[in-house]
Amino acid sequence: MAKHARDSNAQLSPSNKRSRTTYAIFSPNKVATQKAAAAVDADPPFLKLEAAIEDSVKNSAKGESIVYWMRMADLRISDNRALSLASSQAQEQELPLIVIFALSPQDYIAHDRSARRIDFTLRNLTKLKTSLADLNIPLHTIMHTPRRTMADRIISMIADFGCTSLYANMEYEVDELRRDLKVCELAKYEGIQTTFVHNKCIVEPGVILTKDNRSYSVYSPYQRSWLKELNSNISHYLEECPKPKPNSVSTRKDEKFAALFDTPIPNAVEGFELKEADSKKMRELFPEGEESAAEILQRFLTTKSRTSQFGAVNPLAPGAEKSNKASRILTYDKDRDRADRDSTSRLSVYLSSGVLSIRECVRATMKLFDSNEVEGGRNSGIGRWVQELAWRDFYTCVLVGYPRVSMGRPFLEKFSAVVWEDHQAPEDSETADKHLNREEDGEVLRRWKEGTTGVPIVDATMRCIKEMGWVHNRMRMITAMFLTKDLMFDWRVGERYFMEQLIDGDLASNNGGWQWSASTGVDPCPYFRIFNPYSQSTKADPTGDFIRHWVPELSKLRGTDLHNPSESAAKKLGYPLPIVKHAEARSRALRRFKNPGEQ
Repeated sequence: MAKHARDSNAQLSPSNKRSRTTYAIFSPNKVATQKAAAAVDADPPFLKLEAAIEDSVKNSAKGESIVYWMRMADLRISDNRALSLASSQAQEQELPLIVIFALSPQDYIAHDRSARRIDFTLRNLTKLKTSLADLNIPLHTIMHTPRRTMADRIISMIADFGCTSLYANMEYEVDELRRDLKVCELAKYEGIQTTFVHNKCIVEPGVILTKDNRSYSVYSPYQRSWLKELNSNISHYLEECPKPKPNSVSTRKDEKFAALFDTPIPNAVEGFELKEADSKKMRELFPEGEESAAEILQRFLTTKSRTSQFGAVNPLAPGAEKSNKASRILTYDKDRDRADRDSTSRLSVYLSSGVLSIRECVRATMKLFDSNEVEGGRNSGIGRWVQELAWRDFYTCVLVGYPRVSMGRPFLEKFSAVVWEDHQAPEDSETADKHLNREEDGEVLRRWKEGTTGVPIVDATMRCIKEMGWVHNRMRMITAMFLTKDLMFDWRVGERYFMEQLIDGDLASNNGGWQWSASTGVDPCPYFRIFNPYSQSTKADPTGDFIRHWVPELSKLRGTDLHNPSESAAKKLGYPLPIVKHAEARSRALRRFKNPGEQ
């Protein structure tokens, strides 16, 4: 087993050794012009990739191997469509199956990936390498820079493996779709068949469309169509893909493939290292592996909520009490917005990383009551949770149908002229679009990030994110609206910070959530409906346990004083006064959104 250990000193590819300085000077443009974004919307790369796949090599010559290219969102062996298809062809042609994974630091910079997410990826790769090796299947990991030549590197590498069939699951961000278009182009020239399949969603993009053949931009009609489509063909959408079959043991001795079994998984990617204390904490809070994910799912389905579990604790801690009447999923419709309870599944990181199949989540809800139909209504815990899974599909479809949202543009371009406050230190002030890439935070933004705004529910949320790399979704909405409406900071500033901190960062869901809160996205909260953080606090944390846990200086307060401390109480306890007055901030936000461009 030692040869599968993660090795921070291992050199994956001498030709790709890069210094921190090289990564640091890579500064991609993260905000496209309105014109450039509109051009991509008019000619979506997803449709181009579909056409390229259709035009790819058919019935390629038998080679020496079949390759499955694993990506950041499909870190599992079970119910993995591309891996299953690759294994099937490998078995049919009696060829070895090779699995590859490419670490791409420049992509992580471009997408604001958190060190916690990269660490979680590496931990799962380490586990997968051992599991695949038990099947005589090598997992070969490479490090590649610059990202613009990734397609060339992949095709060159698999050609050296004698591969004539490449399989991968689709990624839907603009950069990744363009990369895969290049892969198809190069593969066709080399006589390599490329197969890209849908694996992230329950109902894949392109199926649920409006009458004018466009992606939905409103969730409710989308979800109704989604549920109808799913229930009309459950066997297709929820099919469980077979696990890969073992390679012949001779693969380990093959002169072309033997060394691949010894490719190390690094401990970290340069520029994305975690401090040891944080790494240890992440391992406890988010244990890696499919087995852990499956057990966390089962606990959500079958055990009661525990107040001891709502903080920074191991989700698999002993003491869970089973219940077929009051399990967390059965009470989800009533408790889902409670931050002071262990009311949610905590599966977001396993879903965004693909460690757990989203299809398995739906199948598990059906098995719970031996149902032949997917429950997706508003009046049950199961239905409400399935609706949350549908939100994931919805935001992915938005990313595909309106790719400008992954290019730093608001879905509603009319709000691109909204005047935002400068979030940077005064001496570094620049224009709105440019300042998104600057590093020097002004005092107000710093206090929001550190959780010292003087608004308890916001501060508790931000401290939870900093400590756990995760927080309840309702709290994300509250703090996002506070940043964009009360502080009037550009939603892209918050979007970026969440991606840099959260272990479950997913571009589609994160962007969708931030644009909803900022009233700039699809199906957004109307600009005139602005959360009052104090009333939201009493609804989301009625016991006050969430605030008292994360803001201990307020631990002696109860009731209204806890959610909105008086000036005297705050001063006595050493807690800051509110950084902004909500009523005044609300008036400013209403004025600026009603008349974009006005101060």
